[in-house]
Amino acid sequence: MEQGNIIPPDTVWRKPLRSVGQGACVEVAMLSGHVAIRDSKDRSGPALVMTNAAWVVLMDSLDRS
Repeated sequence: MEQGNIIPPDTVWRKPLRSVGQGACVEVAMLSGHVAIRDSKDRSGPALVMTNAAWVVLMDSLDRS
């Protein structure tokens, strides 16, 4: 399935607050029931889309590391 079928073109992408503008970041978009993650250096490239529940598990696991 093409990314455009999942992520609307007017989606708002956000960089983490700790981003220092060196191009080594990811961007996150909150979708209806899902979260999308993409490489900030390749905005037209693929995005990882996961459920909100999976996002919470991922964030919890990163907070513990």
